[in-house]
Amino acid sequence: MKKKRRTSFLLAYKAEEALRKAVAEAIAEHRRNGVPIAICRNGKVVRIPAEQIEVHEPQVEYVVSHRKRP
Repeated sequence: MKKKRRTSFLLAYKAEEALRKAVAEAIAEHRRNGVPIAICRNGKVVRIPAEQIEVHEPQVEYVVSHRKRP
């Protein structure tokens, strides 16, 4: 049971990292193609022109702790 739990945690971390990378790539593609993106800012939908899109590489790196959980 413990090994299954650890594996599911690792899978969740990998999935989140893959999602962050995919979003960063989609945003970069919008900028390259000159297509604006729509985001939610303060509860309102805002369109960001392609020239103003800032592309940031995801700075996600997970470390799995092998400590026992209660």
